[in-house]
Amino acid sequence: MRTIRDLDTVELILDAQGVLDAIRGRERVIDAGTLRALQQSGNYVVGLFDGEGEEERMVGASIAFFGEPGRRAMHSHITALLPEYRGRGWGRELKEHQRQWAFSRDVGQITWTFDPLVARNAHFFLTVLGARVTGYSVNVYGIFGGGDAGDESDRLDVKWALADIAKPPAEDAVVAALEIPTDIEAMRETDPDAAHEWRLRLRAEMEELLGRGLRIAGFDTERGYLFTE
Repeated sequence: MRTIRDLDTVELILDAQGVLDAIRGRERVIDAGTLRALQQSGNYVVGLFDGEGEEERMVGASIAFFGEPGRRAMHSHITALLPEYRGRGWGRELKEHQRQWAFSRDVGQITWTFDPLVARNAHFFLTVLGARVTGYSVNVYGIFGGGDAGDESDRLDVKWALADIAKPPAEDAVVAALEIPTDIEAMRETDPDAAHEWRLRLRAEMEELLGRGLRIAGFDTERGYLFTE
């Protein structure tokens, strides 16, 4: 049995911090006190549970908070599943739950950032969910462990317009493609120097293509980022 529900007790908040710590390692993306404050002030703080009764366990969590007044927007801080629960479509269920929760509160768009080198996230966000890339930034959070394994934290900004899901670009509209590794996370464990070289290479090529006025319009698992004029 699988359920998604609000984390409305201290015990559940602590469980969520433990799940997120297990996923992100040394890099604590959010602490229990902040989670509790976000939940008590009406923001989106939920857990994904597998099993039932005494066998139930939290296997994922999603946290988002409201943006500037008047913009009808939220920012998704993190949506994550324990590694052994990925690839089952459960991440999509979490994001769809977030989408419906936002809709019910008159929110029209959700924003977030992600590492452009992580192919599974690029595919999920741009192809599966239909979010749009709105910007690219260099070393947004500085250098930290966990997700970027001590490398610089370049990010793509995305916007998920909840009533206007983006479609992949038409093939004849694609003017350039930018390849990335199939599994940069594994490379960071086995060959961090090579992973860092990919960071610098992607940064240079991304800035060159965007500097030409092209925009990222989609992602292909074979070719990488797809650019249109």
